[in-house]
Amino acid sequence: MSHEGHPQPHIDLRRRARIEMERDGFEPEFSPEALREADDAAGQPASGAGIRDLRDLPWSSIDNRESRDLDQIEVVERLSDDSIRLRVGIADVGACVPVGSPIDAHASRNGCSVYTGVAVFPLLPEPLSTDRTSLLQSSDREAVVIELDIDRDGGTSSPAIYRALTRNRAQLDYATVGAWLDGHGPVPDRIAQAAGMEEQLRLQHEVAQRLLDRRRGDGALEFETVEPKPVIEGDRVADLRVEEKNRARQIIENFMIAANMAMAAYLESRSIPAIQRVVREPQRWPRIVEIAARYGVALPDAPDSLALSRFLTARRAADPERFPDLSLAVVKLMGPGEYTVVRSAADRSGHFGLAVYSYTHSTAPNRRFADMVVQRAIKAAIAGSAAPYADSALEAIARHCAERENAARKVERFMRKACAASWMQERIGQTFAAIVTGASPKGTYVRLSAPPVEGRVVRGFEGLDVGDHTRVRLIGADPDRGFIDFEEVS
Repeated sequence: MSHEGHPQPHIDLRRRARIEMERDGFEPEFSPEALREADDAAGQPASGAGIRDLRDLPWSSIDNRESRDLDQIEVVERLSDDSIRLRVGIADVGACVPVGSPIDAHASRNGCSVYTGVAVFPLLPEPLSTDRTSLLQSSDREAVVIELDIDRDGGTSSPAIYRALTRNRAQLDYATVGAWLDGHGPVPDRIAQAAGMEEQLRLQHEVAQRLLDRRRGDGALEFETVEPKPVIEGDRVADLRVEEKNRARQIIENFMIAANMAMAAYLESRSIPAIQRVVREPQRWPRIVEIAARYGVALPDAPDSLALSRFLTARRAADPERFPDLSLAVVKLMGPGEYTVVRSAADRSGHFGLAVYSYTHSTAPNRRFADMVVQRAIKAAIAGSAAPYADSALEAIARHCAERENAARKVERFMRKACAASWMQERIGQTFAAIVTGASPKGTYVRLSAPPVEGRVVRGFEGLDVGDHTRVRLIGADPDRGFIDFEEVS
């Protein structure tokens, strides 16, 4: 429905986010019992009982500048054979959240934290997620540590996984670390102030590159999508900002992939049922083949991640400016990931995008309930105790977490549109270059090249399909309903 000629009044975006949360079945508020439990747990000191003391290692974290719910820290060291030992520490959320507790009940219902751009609705109460279970700088924190040795070719050893007491020496952010590593900025203060941290971060980048080169050789897919985040000043959207990929993000991305693969393999080797993350072969592979043919590339008739990876790598090198558009089209055609329960290697379905057979979500237990469940299985395996969940319970959790993840994406997507619509209201009548991101009986959708916002084509959409480039005119923007309406003007 078009809203041309009908400018909308200012809306309270934070209140709108809460309404969307409730509409999609989330509980925005914690119960009094959960809040009391969080306050009690937040007051408990880190015990260190029965776990290794690794506080002397030069741990660091890299996350968004505004992030306070820090799930992971990292440290590396070069060994005598030129392999590099990687340790990833994951916040030990289970130490403060018992199964069946009020906090656990809330987390299991919501399934994940929801990031709306104007407000964060955390999985866990803030006394935990931004303090007691957050791996903050200069704080002693319990963690589950994944230890891997990476050789010169990016091959990894069998993982060692154990509990440890840790201390983050440098709480860093993607923007400043990325600018420094890319040669566009100074050494961040927190790196300069921590002895040996500059060398540590450069070594982290070296091992991340080893892992990335190995994944590329195996056929892992690398995408570069554009997702604008609102810059909020007071109660209005002042700007839409796109976070660029850089070497700092590359470090964390590759470390988390390695850790998640190690967690899945560790549980499989002990025949412990666990939730794994699956991305199946694309059902719309013929459309991906058709898009590749436009560039003179013939992909196989059957889904082939290595062939697709080589095509994407070549296109990134040939046309980096438009590569995000191609990435977005392929991502849409790949289809969503899902959770499934794997009891043994025979059950696993694999992750097409990462070109691996075993993969889980385990590195964000402050933000995803599935990760908390996997962490509990890992800790049971470390202790040699029984699996914490029956198979039927795991199946139900996997289904529910997948549904909640989809619901969270829906809320976040709506709020991105609401914020973008608020910002775009003054641009009605302007014309933009765009790429088609969705085409179905439900509607045809595009993303603009600049500014990178998405909306629906309500006029002239006939014949458009995912991946097509076109030009559209903005004819309406309604923040309250998250509508951004275009007409095609080819």
